[in-house]
Amino acid sequence: MAAQMPEKQSPEKKILRRHLPDTLPDLGSEIPPLLQRLYAARGVQSPEQLSYTLRELASPARMRGVDRAVEVLADAIAQQRSIMILGDFDADGATSTAVAVLGLRMMGAATVDFRVPSRFSDGYGLTPGIIAKLAEDNALPDLMVTVDNGIAAIEGVAEANRQGVRVVVTDHHLAGDRLPDAAAIVNPNQPGCEFLSKCAAGVGVIFYVLTALRRHLSERDLLPAGQQPNLAQLLDLVALGTVADVVPLDHNNRIFVEQGLRRIRQRVARPGILALLEVAGREPDQISATDLGFVIGPRLNAAGRMDDMSVGIRCLLTDDPQEAKSLAQDLDDLNRDRRSIEGQMKKEAESLVAQMQLDGSSLPWGLVLFEPAWHQGVIGILASRIREQTHRPVIAFALNDEKTEIKGSARSIPGLHIRDALALVDSRHPGLLKKFGGHAMAAGMTLAPDDLDTFSRAFDEAVRASIKAEDLEAALVTDGELGDSELTLDTAQLLRRAGPWGQHFPEPSFDGEFEVLTQRIVGAKHLKMVVRPRGSDLAIDAIAFNTGAQVPDYTRLGAKMVFRPDANHFRGQTQLQLLVEYLQPAQQEP
Repeated sequence: MAAQMPEKQSPEKKILRRHLPDTLPDLGSEIPPLLQRLYAARGVQSPEQLSYTLRELASPARMRGVDRAVEVLADAIAQQRSIMILGDFDADGATSTAVAVLGLRMMGAATVDFRVPSRFSDGYGLTPGIIAKLAEDNALPDLMVTVDNGIAAIEGVAEANRQGVRVVVTDHHLAGDRLPDAAAIVNPNQPGCEFLSKCAAGVGVIFYVLTALRRHLSERDLLPAGQQPNLAQLLDLVALGTVADVVPLDHNNRIFVEQGLRRIRQRVARPGILALLEVAGREPDQISATDLGFVIGPRLNAAGRMDDMSVGIRCLLTDDPQEAKSLAQDLDDLNRDRRSIEGQMKKEAESLVAQMQLDGSSLPWGLVLFEPAWHQGVIGILASRIREQTHRPVIAFALNDEKTEIKGSARSIPGLHIRDALALVDSRHPGLLKKFGGHAMAAGMTLAPDDLDTFSRAFDEAVRASIKAEDLEAALVTDGELGDSELTLDTAQLLRRAGPWGQHFPEPSFDGEFEVLTQRIVGAKHLKMVVRPRGSDLAIDAIAFNTGAQVPDYTRLGAKMVFRPDANHFRGQTQLQLLVEYLQPAQQEP
């Protein structure tokens, strides 16, 4: 079963249909008509864009800095220098770290360790403080390799250089006006890089560095005992990090994801990935990209949000299935804790939003929410949940450990570049933001607690200056209606096999108006229905998750639905079930 849907369906959403080109491209006679239409609506113009073999991957040759990075790494391996991987505390950072450690060991690196900054005490990335801690512990490496971070670590790299530590930066985030003075920088989004896929996640970047390193060592007969390490063994990790980081699934990333999924389905993945699927009750041979993002990703991220991402990395690194199961259970427990904390924070946030509307006024265009007891590791998820309910950009704040600053996590809506909005606040109110950064849809910042009210007004003003009122109208984009002949189990299975689907290559969803033959609440808050398309004789199971116990009587009113066909496996039976993403009465109450 795919991921559960968000709880509330307000505000009411417009249903739009995805644009199709005037002339459908010829994708080959073996592609069914439904898939021809779906692929064309997602910009596929040739059969080659649907080929997911490793031969189709973009070459690393055009990746700026990769040759220099390979030279530095090869020298460190030849001289048996100590190498430390500096990761990040999210799933992309964890998988990047695991890929780097495992890949370098495959190629003969004798001493490879890793370090992950604490979200709570260290902050993000390579900082002077991280170098100082390593120096205090007498643990400074000869070479440090950053993964999924480092492009903005000007001061951190400078301090590493002062301590005699060489740094290779591998990252995918946008570069600023200055670059760190590293021994090598590999980042498809740095100035002057002509690499074809600008959408690579951090884990994809380090994988490319390793493939170039393997070729370099192989050509010089420097691999251990004449071996040719099979880096394809790491593609399950690459797939997981790519999906979990929600980077656009361009052709290159779809290859990574499809190849990784194939390994997982064949049960030749890392023991930690298989163990995480087991604790989540998922069968490896049935998983899709959605499961990477909504099943494994949250459990891995829970370590970085609630405790220490080292737990997640050790789960991915271990070769021992029993240790993997134990660590996966720890991660599952952390995720349960995260969900419990998130649930309480969400209730408090909804109360804050309701208070803003008590006098009958409309909500601010930019919502700023804060409670002193909120958990720093969960505010990003909280901002996402409230954004889903209000269709407004949301920033949720929490106190830092010292209670001297408040840290904010922002989530935006289509049409508003959230980092640009923060830059506008900064230009209008210099010094108000202590620091900020991010990209179009997500950002982070810190403030003095006493400046929260001023910032709230300034942020709302910046949002109003950046978007129009219609941008606040929630909309769902679908692939239109399905005919009776397409509302089948075969269609559900076809769509599952037709992926991988993901960011900027969205999983197909459809809309339609249905009679509701029966409805009941299951599991205290999920709406189970039997529905029939208007004018049809079909009767189809459908489920809408997290509706709550109080729902309209759809058997009287009918239902407009946005849904995805799904193959539901239950008690040895497989049948069609519609997963309802959005639901509203087809007619108003009399």
